[in-house]
Parts: sequence; structure tokens; C-alpha cells
Amino acid sequence: MAAASTVVRVGEREVSLSNLDKVLYPETGTTKGECIQYYASVAPTMLPHLDGRCITLKRFPNGVDTKGFFEKRCPKHRPSWIGTYLGPGDHTGDIGYCAFDEAADLVWAANMAALELHVPMARAADLDAPLILVFDFDPGPGTDIPTCCEVALWVRDILGAAGLDGWCKTSGSKGLQLYVPLNTPCTHEHAADFALAVGQVLERQHPDRVTTTMAKAVRPGKIFVDWSQNARHKTTIGVYSMRARPAPTVSTPVTWDEVVSCAAGDTALRCEWTDVLNRVESLGDLFAPLLTVEQTLPGT
Repeated sequence: MAAASTVVRVGEREVSLSNLDKVLYPETGTTKGECIQYYASVAPTMLPHLDGRCITLKRFPNGVDTKGFFEKRCPKHRPSWIGTYLGPGDHTGDIGYCAFDEAADLVWAANMAALELHVPMARAADLDAPLILVFDFDPGPGTDIPTCCEVALWVRDILGAAGLDGWCKTSGSKGLQLYVPLNTPCTHEHAADFALAVGQVLERQHPDRVTTTMAKAVRPGKIFVDWSQNARHKTTIGVYSMRARPAPTVSTPVTWDEVVSCAAGDTALRCEWTDVLNRVESLGDLFAPLLTVEQTLPGT
């Protein structure tokens, strides 16, 4: 990938790449070529989590120190092999989102500097049936990811009492997310109501540490348990997606032991792209259970 512009073969596809030496992360000097390398390498692990889903791209063609932009509608100039799924629309009608199912798709997206891939809870085949419930822990001013981990452990206790298991990943930014696989019939409303109810229990137990209120004015010193991410039209950062932060961090699955260690202040849950490739090689896909584990929310 040393050339400024070249065509590479990815599986059975030929993908044209350009400006591979362009620096997208100025603080670390990480180039577009390295971002493409990451997505090509992580593709076998990441793609099952994108299967059948409407992917929203967030592109940073001028690097992460610029604003970037979301792209829901899959670009018309996409390669012929990349299909689309109809998903939640806008004022212009239905939107055809990118459908990614092979490594070449991720390489093509990375070449457009689509550093972030955002993913819904439901597959396109049934947009009204979420397969996953998510708790998004957003640290307010004066808090940090260890505080998020502490709250995640409290949520784990409540889930356990309801006979549910969950798995955590970093947001790749400043927060933490806890995913509860369902893979059984459920509605977005039920998932959101359950997530809100859990958050409200913690809000009553720890009013100085937890809030379920969206208003930013109430967040200093607290973790916002964002239950609204379970809405039909919402997405969260995809597992194994890079983030547009000063350094090339990644939304990374973590073990509960790591969450416990982080809550105690002993482990920093921060992984860059090279760390993630090493973790996948040694630990495999820590998020694999989300694809198969079947659980039912109380009241379903």
C-alpha cells in the first residue's frame, strides 16, 4: 500500500484505492492506508455483526480534526457488487443504506475515509424487531470511563436478577456500552422501556451518580444511561469500528474482568487499531455470543 493510487484484489473483487499516504489522524500520523489495512484485517470478525443491517457511514475525508459528515444513503458511485437495504427514511422518502457482507465492502468504505460505521439494533428484513438491547453509558463532566464501568456492573446485577446476560464494549470515544442479545421476538418500545426502567432503578439508588435525563444541564458528575438508543431509527457505533478521535481508537469488546478492573482504576479501557487486531488474534471475537444467544425480556 505504498503507492499513492493503486488497484488491489480483495477476495474476488478489485478495489481502487487512492491517497494511501494521506494522514487522517494528525496526532498519531495514521494514514488512510493504515485505516484500510485495519478494516481489511478485522473484516472476518466484524462482518457477522454487520450482516443484514443498514449501515450508516461517517466520513472524514479531510481527517479527524475536521467535522466529518454522516452518510445514510449509500453513495450512487458505489461498486456494482455492493447492495443496499431499505431502512428508516427521511423527508425525501425511503433510504437505501449500504449492505456490507464482504471484506471488499469495508475496504471500499475505508478508502472513502468512512472511519466510523454506525449500526442499528434490527436487521433490514424486520426493522421493527431489535435483536439486541443496548445501554449506552455517557460520562458527564467530572466522570470518566471507570465511572461508566462501575455503573455497568450495577446494571449487570439487575440483569442477572432478571436472568439476562450482557456483554460490554468501549464506545471507542469516552464511554462504554452494554449489549444484551435477544434474538427472540421483541419491539423497540419494549427494549427502550426496559432499558429506561433499569436506568431509573439505578437513578433512585444512586441519585448522585446516575441520570436517565437527556438534558445536559443535569449530567455533571453523573453517568447518563442512554436508554433512547433502542429506538427504531437509532444506531450505535458498530463493534470493531474505528472512531474519529485524536488517536485511532476502536469500539472494542471487553471482558467483565476488564470492566471490574477498570472500575477499580486498575485498567484503562482504550484500544487503538493495532491493539484490537492483537486482541482478536489472542481472544477471538468476544462479541460472538451476541449473534446466537437467545434471551427474552421480562414482560415479553
